[in-house]
Amino acid sequence: MRLRDGDPPAPSLALVAAVAVQEVAASQAPGHLVMIKWPNDLLVEGAKLSGILLERAEDAVVIGFGVNLAFAPDVADRPTISLAGLTGAHVDPAAFLEMLAESFARWLGIWRSQGLAPIRARWLEAAHPIGTALSTSAGDGLFDGLDESGALRLRLADGSAHVIHAGDVFLI
Repeated sequence: MRLRDGDPPAPSLALVAAVAVQEVAASQAPGHLVMIKWPNDLLVEGAKLSGILLERAEDAVVIGFGVNLAFAPDVADRPTISLAGLTGAHVDPAAFLEMLAESFARWLGIWRSQGLAPIRARWLEAAHPIGTALSTSAGDGLFDGLDESGALRLRLADGSAHVIHAGDVFLI
């Protein structure tokens, strides 16, 4: 996609992408809690269902969605799961892609017309709860929400807050 004058900050597109893919994945896995892990991974019962990568070159942002539809790869450091493994049903990749494109376009329109606040609110509704224990490069702490830019707020053991704009975050 191409950034436009007046768009919110480009890094917040990670939240837009996460909200869009969570919406579609949750619709395909009724009865299962499809949760967002900061900033844009999807987890079901602690197992990774999806990840998103964003790359920026000047005013273009390329967003890559990886969703385990039929199979889940074996990954040494984390459990994984697929939609088919969750539901026992075949997920048509073309149909999933069409739904994802529609969802992303809708959330992108909200991001552009209303700013980051509604995206942030929806992200928080679908994310791990406030107080979830996290491990980060800044240390271990508790999830304390997102700041206005979408950065993760981590409450450290001493009560201080640390804001994380990028990096790996693990639920503990």
